[in-house]
Amino acid sequence: MVIAAIVIAAGLKAQSVDDGIKMYRYECYSRAEETLKPLAAANARANYYLGLTLLEQGKTDEAQAIFAKYPEDAANIAGTARVAFKRNSATQGAQIAMAVSGKAKKKDWEPLYFAADAITYSEGGNAQQAIDWYKKALESVQNNAYIYISLGDAYQKIQGGGGEAMNSYEKATSIDPKNSLAYSRIGKLWYDARNYPLALENYGKAKDADPNNPLPYRDLAYAYYSSGKYDLAKQNIQRYMELACQDENAERAYLEILYLSKDYNGAIQKANELIQKGNKNCNIRGIKGFSELELNDSTNALQDLNIYFNCPPKKITPIDYTNYGRVFLKNSMPDSADFYFNKAISIDTSKNKSDTYRMIAEAFKEKKVYLKAATWYERLVKEYPETQPVDYFWAGAMYYYGQDYPNADRLFEMMETKYPDQPSATYWRGRVGAAQDPQGENCKAAPYFAKWLDKVGPNYDKKNDLKLAYQYLLLCSYKAKDKPTMQKYMDLLRAMDPSDSLLKQIEDAEKAGSKPAPSGKGKK
Repeated sequence: MVIAAIVIAAGLKAQSVDDGIKMYRYECYSRAEETLKPLAAANARANYYLGLTLLEQGKTDEAQAIFAKYPEDAANIAGTARVAFKRNSATQGAQIAMAVSGKAKKKDWEPLYFAADAITYSEGGNAQQAIDWYKKALESVQNNAYIYISLGDAYQKIQGGGGEAMNSYEKATSIDPKNSLAYSRIGKLWYDARNYPLALENYGKAKDADPNNPLPYRDLAYAYYSSGKYDLAKQNIQRYMELACQDENAERAYLEILYLSKDYNGAIQKANELIQKGNKNCNIRGIKGFSELELNDSTNALQDLNIYFNCPPKKITPIDYTNYGRVFLKNSMPDSADFYFNKAISIDTSKNKSDTYRMIAEAFKEKKVYLKAATWYERLVKEYPETQPVDYFWAGAMYYYGQDYPNADRLFEMMETKYPDQPSATYWRGRVGAAQDPQGENCKAAPYFAKWLDKVGPNYDKKNDLKLAYQYLLLCSYKAKDKPTMQKYMDLLRAMDPSDSLLKQIEDAEKAGSKPAPSGKGKK
């Protein structure tokens, strides 16, 4: 009976260690720490994973002390390599990892595995070296799914390694069809490739392989968001919160999905809850501020985003700076807005920035800061000349409404040349000319209006545009004493609007046999 009890106790202990490792792999660090802590004193492997959970929680000094408790164990020595990498001592980390790999004798694969992991899951290491060590380990143990998962993760750190990563993850699923992590990794590859149907399919397989793994629900939430299915995104992130540890990572993912799924009120409420708990993570302030921006609470948005952007250094995306600029613009600070819009462009490494240019231009247009809107639209059409005609149009229109007529004409001419099948460019060149010559003194706009009318004909559906062209051409022909042309446009204008004021002035002048100077009012 004593022997049986000892065997059962040993089995439970091993099971507890496995549970702790699983929690670590499922990124549930607080629960992993709770499970592994009482086991670490008597189990080197439990001690190693305890150190890793502390490291993931930012407790670097504590992790160092934990790894030091097993100074001869390969895994724990590899843990100290991770600490070195974490402290930006890449050379030291690589040296320790190399020493660990040297402990592998004959079929002893574990030192190679732990040394490779130290590089793969740290910043600053040689990923190709890790790949070589994983492959060498696989010569001794060919049916270990976790080595293949780590190998795939290492391949993802080298340029063009996505195909080999996929092969490694698929090998892991062939070895262990119930390996939830491997399916999650496959899903992530498809997600990064923006193939959301296949991402969703594999995240679903990950969920089915282990319904207690919270990660697939988190990943499904992001994939559903990217597919535009916001309700499903929220459903899955709520399930993730039910399964995950209620730690900072889980709370932050939940908050982010609330924001991404456009539940801005919910995001603000959750952010306030976390702030009240004393959570000082910069991203919380950022999401709160960006949510307030979307709800047009520009005052609070500016306050929160000022805190966010003055936090310790972190990764700021182009869209962050763009939205920061929008906040300044909504607070009637266009120069500050322009500064951050330019900052967004300067850090944007995407091949096509046209959407960002357009978003910025539209923000200025909405605020009626016309000339700044015009400069951004012009940057868009110059950098991407094959863009849509409407971008050329708004570049010219914004200069027009900003009363910069020479530049307005230049942009509409560019549109007319680039898209000769778009009659609106010719019409607006007429509008620009008429704005500079409202009295029809030099008839600068006449050639453009005449050309435009030839293109669209008298049945054109925008009657106000026709009327403006008729008015201007009538005024020019009247001042030029071109009776046939004058009569033509009088007839066209009379058919459209018999009470038109310019038409009335000219009719009265003709009847009186005199020549007053019609004002041409309304030609701009």
